[in-house]
Amino acid sequence: MESEQKIVIGDRIFRREDLFRAEEEARIERTLLPLEEKIRILVFMQKLARDWGRRGDVIVWPL
Repeated sequence: MESEQKIVIGDRIFRREDLFRAEEEARIERTLLPLEEKIRILVFMQKLARDWGRRGDVIVWPL
């Protein structure tokens, strides 16, 4: 019998199948977000990348 692969994230342990299923559910939820919310998330991620990378040449869209 093949052993199940387990993935540890923080203090939680996931089976591989559970992790992929949760990832797919999150992807479906993101598709249902309004366009304005998706843009806000994108701008937040741009700011995070700029600040984390300490690079001044990263473009952040103004809202």
